[in-house]
Amino acid sequence: MTETVPASRPASHWRRYRTLYLLLAVCVAPVLASYTAYYLLPPSGRTNYGTLVEPQRPLPALSLRRLDGTAVQAASLRGSWLMVQVDGGACDAACEQKLWKMRQVRLTTGKDADRVQRLWLIVDEAPLATLVMREYDGTLFLRARADELAAFLPLPAEPGAGLAGPIWLIDPLGNLMLRWPKDADPSRMKKDLIKLLKTSKIG
Repeated sequence: MTETVPASRPASHWRRYRTLYLLLAVCVAPVLASYTAYYLLPPSGRTNYGTLVEPQRPLPALSLRRLDGTAVQAASLRGSWLMVQVDGGACDAACEQKLWKMRQVRLTTGKDADRVQRLWLIVDEAPLATLVMREYDGTLFLRARADELAAFLPLPAEPGAGLAGPIWLIDPLGNLMLRWPKDADPSRMKKDLIKLLKTSKIG
């Protein structure tokens, strides 16, 4: 009688979980490709304007609320490229400038605009001006705790740096990816964002 040799365990394991591994590869590959193409080129080839956030920071369970006070799960923000600014509800001229830049940069992405969302994290209880809300309709207005944001959002190592300065970019998987500087140039922000949208199909 011919003895049947059982299949090796690694082969059996691969067959059992092959579909799962393939799904993971499909999900992760676009993100790895975008990071590789955008950041891991030789220094002479880097053209990014924004500062890469290292190490990678996943979006934590922030205490977020809509303007009516209802809670919002931070995980619900995943799925789109997210431009983020932090300001008080009074929204001075610098605050409005950032709202304007985020709106304009998103519009310049053309057919990819639906892949990009704008988020204003409001760190106090001051009411928002109706005119500002109308002007920047489409922006997500959410209240957040300044202490939680300070632990999540890295600031540049320069005097006077604060949360109300930069604009940040979070990828569709919820990873904090990029920080644009205070008084950022919208045309250079646009180049960064378009390059990321082109090299990554997620979001």
